[in-house]
Amino acid sequence: MEQVTIYGRSSCGFCMRAKMLCESMQLPYTWVDMVAEGMSKADVAEKIGKPVHTVPQILVGQQYIGGYDEFSVYVREHAAEFAR
Repeated sequence: MEQVTIYGRSSCGFCMRAKMLCESMQLPYTWVDMVAEGMSKADVAEKIGKPVHTVPQILVGQQYIGGYDEFSVYVREHAAEFAR
C-alpha cells in the first residue's frame, strides 16, 4: 500500500482514530500535526487541491481520500490488498 498522509490535530478525535486505524492495519502513514507545523486549513487546501473545512484530511499516495469516514470505508474496501 502507498503511504497514507494524515493532516490533522492532536486534539481531534477523528484524527486520532485515523492514526489508530493505520496502526491497527499496519499501514504506512505520515502524521502531519497542523498545530505543530503552524499550518492552517488554507495551507492544507493548497496541498490537496480542495477546500478544507474539517480535519483530518487524508491522502493515500497522491490520491485524496477525504476525512475519517471516507478513509475507514476506503480501508474496508481495500482490506484484501493490505493482507498481502
